[in-house]
Amino acid sequence: MTQAGGLTIRDLSYRYSAHGPDALSEVSFSVAPGRFCALLGANGAGKSTLFNLVTRLFTTPHGVIEVAGHDIRRAPRKALARMGVVFQQPTLDLDLSVRRNLSYFAALHGLSGHAAASRIDAALDRFGLTDRAEQPARALSGGYRRRVEIARSTLHSPAVLLLDEPTVGLDPQTRAALTDDVHAMCTDDGLTVLWSTHLLDEVRETDRLVMLEKGRVTYDGIGLPENAKAPA
Repeated sequence: MTQAGGLTIRDLSYRYSAHGPDALSEVSFSVAPGRFCALLGANGAGKSTLFNLVTRLFTTPHGVIEVAGHDIRRAPRKALARMGVVFQQPTLDLDLSVRRNLSYFAALHGLSGHAAASRIDAALDRFGLTDRAEQPARALSGGYRRRVEIARSTLHSPAVLLLDEPTVGLDPQTRAALTDDVHAMCTDDGLTVLWSTHLLDEVRETDRLVMLEKGRVTYDGIGLPENAKAPA
């Protein structure tokens, strides 16, 4: 059983067609509560497939996924309720203000009134969004839009946060700031993070690192291995 707040992937396999190749093949790793884990691989390595399985957009009978102690096949609602997600493709409503985007998400999770307002204000402050709260999302830069998405994903106090290539298209300074913010949530809040990337400079020497290549785990350890090369 996964430690409370952690994430476990065990013997996970997936094919897009019955006679096609494995998109994932017997993938196994776990992330302890409060740890930042980078999932590193090239496009097509299987990162997005894994995220789609963990978030239950896809299902497979092959393997086990446990989120904060809940088996996603046996107790999907409990597992998904303990999870926050930032997908690679932007999902903000660009015509709504930053605050309204957050309020709508809070309502979907059953938060309203003072509880919702308090959490939204705290998230705005944490991610440097207070001065932009009433601006429409389309007026924000790409980096600030990502900040809104990350803030939104944490409003319901998840135990595990998944981020699929969250810095694609952002400049190096903005990428570094976002990774700083997410690492701080691990340290300050005990949040468990799985951060998908194809960029070596987003992996810190103290990070847990899982490398995927052609659907298989090729490295599982702390920090980059010696002579690590950028995913092709």
